[in-house]
Amino acid sequence: MSQKDDQIGLSAMLPPLPERMRPRSLDDYVGQRHLVGPGCILRNMIESGSLSSFILWGPPGVGKTTLAHIIAETLDREFYTLSAVSAGVKDVRDVIDRARSRSLFSHALAPILFIDEIHRFNKAQQDALLGAVEDGTVVLVGATTENPSFEVITPLLSRCQVYVLKSLEASDLQVLLNRALSTDVILKERRIRVVETDALFRFSGGDARKLLNILEIVVDSFVGKDEVIVDNHTVTSCLQENVAIYDKDGEMHYDIISAFIKSVRGSDPNAAVYYLARMLNGGEDPLFIARRLCISAAEDIGLANPNALLLANACFQVVNSIGMPEARIPLAETTVYLASSPKSNAAYLAIGKAMEVAAKDQTAAVPLHLRNAPTKLMEELGYSDGYKYAHDFPGNFVDQEFLPKGLEGTVFYEPQHNKHEDVLKAYLERCWPKYYTKEKDQKG
Repeated sequence: MSQKDDQIGLSAMLPPLPERMRPRSLDDYVGQRHLVGPGCILRNMIESGSLSSFILWGPPGVGKTTLAHIIAETLDREFYTLSAVSAGVKDVRDVIDRARSRSLFSHALAPILFIDEIHRFNKAQQDALLGAVEDGTVVLVGATTENPSFEVITPLLSRCQVYVLKSLEASDLQVLLNRALSTDVILKERRIRVVETDALFRFSGGDARKLLNILEIVVDSFVGKDEVIVDNHTVTSCLQENVAIYDKDGEMHYDIISAFIKSVRGSDPNAAVYYLARMLNGGEDPLFIARRLCISAAEDIGLANPNALLLANACFQVVNSIGMPEARIPLAETTVYLASSPKSNAAYLAIGKAMEVAAKDQTAAVPLHLRNAPTKLMEELGYSDGYKYAHDFPGNFVDQEFLPKGLEGTVFYEPQHNKHEDVLKAYLERCWPKYYTKEKDQKG
């Protein structure tokens, strides 16, 4: 048998590289130091053995499922797993019944019930979980790529902590790459020379599973050859030839929603509708799309067309009411409208700047004249003293300082040039000529 046949045969018998490289202990886990680093909340929970229900929220391939397995293994807890994609109410109740039956004959700690993609559970399925989580029959560990506050019912969410996982950084990806090359049963036997990692890391997008899938595709393209060369050109070429393999874990879902939003942002209604069709044909949740349209309306269109957010919110409500297949029509209408609208991210930038400044000093004192004075003592201390009621002045405006000391005159909101914000800018220039003036804009 040839070397090429040996390599193909071994690869066929083993699970994919991401599964072969799945960490088995917390010490091998890469990334999420804010949660599992020394002294951090999940590590403390594991080390103390005091486990409560929680939901892991983050993008794909950052270790949500792996972390759940590691916790169960470390704490020696029985581990049940359900996928919200395929499990129904009966499956949930069956698992809970097994857990309750087990507790009657054993004094072991409550088992962990891991639910992948918990955001896809409907209300009835989540209601079926609630009692078992409340009485401690199971410890729920959920994993989701969607904001749990949108998808998880309030009673269940209130009984779970939510921990946010982040995309892996380049340093994390480098650790994973080095580990795979040096320890994997197949890769460590190959002569692999990594010349460049830019394309490898860029296409990975902070996703460990995607990184290892790409690496495996590249290595497989050199079957029968003495040396594997990993460089930007090879990675790009292999992915173009292996799109289906590259998407074997469903990552194309995230690429298409990204292309959809970028097409809306880029004012291309034709591309946006095309990607909308791709998602709908693929069975994407129409409410997921509607939520993304609401976000885009606020982030990318904003005050350039305030009606955009109103229409996007109305679309969400209508889609929630009528469902598919009719929901495709309001989704298409809203997509075309948002893509064809003028764009402004001024409000998005303003809140970003303001939160950055506010985070540096959360204790900055509110000026006395702006403070509430519900008691006589507060009045005597000067609370609200000197406040000027805007409606008592011409044009319902009076020049007074509203920001804390040290931040006077800080400009967070800078209007962009479009029909609606030109009107806002003109008003602000009249009210605050020292901050908003044509001369200042020209100098800037």
